[in-house]
Amino acid sequence: MGSDTRAARIELGGQGTIPAEFRYWDKIDDADVQRARRALKRVAGFDPQPSEELVRAFAHAYYDADPVAETFVDEVYLGEIGPKRGREMLDLALERGIDAVPDAPASMMRLFEEFESTPEWLDPAQVALGAKVFRRWGTSVFAFATTSTLEMYSESSIAKPLSYTGAYTGERAHKRQLETVRFWIDVSDPGGLEPGGRGRQTAMRVRIMHVFIRRKLMQRPEWELDKWGVPISVGDATLTLMGGSVVPGLALWSLGYQTTRAEIEATLHFWRYVGHLLGVQPDWYPRDFAESVQLMFAAFVKRAYTAGADGAELVESYLPAFAPTPGSGWRKRLRDEINYRIQIGYTGFWLLPATYNRHRMPRRLPWVLHPLVQAPVIFGMETARRLIPGLDQVADRVQRRRREHWYRNEIGDRNAEFQPVEEFRR
Repeated sequence: MGSDTRAARIELGGQGTIPAEFRYWDKIDDADVQRARRALKRVAGFDPQPSEELVRAFAHAYYDADPVAETFVDEVYLGEIGPKRGREMLDLALERGIDAVPDAPASMMRLFEEFESTPEWLDPAQVALGAKVFRRWGTSVFAFATTSTLEMYSESSIAKPLSYTGAYTGERAHKRQLETVRFWIDVSDPGGLEPGGRGRQTAMRVRIMHVFIRRKLMQRPEWELDKWGVPISVGDATLTLMGGSVVPGLALWSLGYQTTRAEIEATLHFWRYVGHLLGVQPDWYPRDFAESVQLMFAAFVKRAYTAGADGAELVESYLPAFAPTPGSGWRKRLRDEINYRIQIGYTGFWLLPATYNRHRMPRRLPWVLHPLVQAPVIFGMETARRLIPGLDQVADRVQRRRREHWYRNEIGDRNAEFQPVEEFRR
């Protein structure tokens, strides 16, 4: 497909273009789908099937990307200034503000004007509460969020970018997974999203990295725009935000975490603001718990299951990335052996059995029992946290230390780089 045709196709994004593999309308009337709808309606107390308006907005968003950041990359990184100086300018603006950058180009001024603006819908108290709830889930949410992504590797729009870059396969998988964990820690730490905060800086670096990956993928003839939309689209990116909010908010009850509906809605708001900083700014973003469940219902119904071997490779690369490596001291080796089996247990517990059994995966037993064994302990601690004054703050400090300790055990003294892959493996 020629570049002019691709550009025209993207331009139609909000005006009626829908990827061929967005199969919602082909499947919504299936008997199994409607049975699941009725069952969810009885449990939730509302209809999980979203409005036609929401589904169409979601589908069109597969042709929406980040034009503000892309214009900046074109003018600065790919223009006369060049990538080295462009990175220096970006770092300076993140650390000291855009006014500290002499002769900042117009595209950079526009990018930071948007980045530093306060959206009309922003509620700082909800953002702070949502970040605190995310911290309270500790390292459990790291395992769950990744496991929920494994389930979506059946979709080409998600799996193909990762497969083509090789970022989440083989030896690279561990590094990229831990960069994601670093991102989660940075944005949810207290003050992380404030001006100059580490999470805020990380969000911008990830945003620019996504532009580079999207550009490279769009230049490849095997990228099927008509079927998948643009790489790292607003549609798929919004689902990623759901994977840090409503989905773990519900699923982690299975481990004993007592997350209320109001707290889930706070995490929705928190991740909406993170998305704003990342350039993911759909006006149809769910406003409450019911709308978020409806969006996830649409996301599961629309699946096309076409990723094939690329998706399978990603699923099967996840757990081996945590396997202990030779040459470590005995203490680290012991921690790594334990953590590896914990990851097997979480993945075997949360990943749909049909998905787990369809791939080459480690034996689940007995490690799959680990989440069940710890659930009563976590439930008891959660009950104490809710009832005993002051314990909530203690729990927050403990979980923050645990997250950082877990990350450092995995990555050592290295820092996350958030650099795009320079060369695709195929």
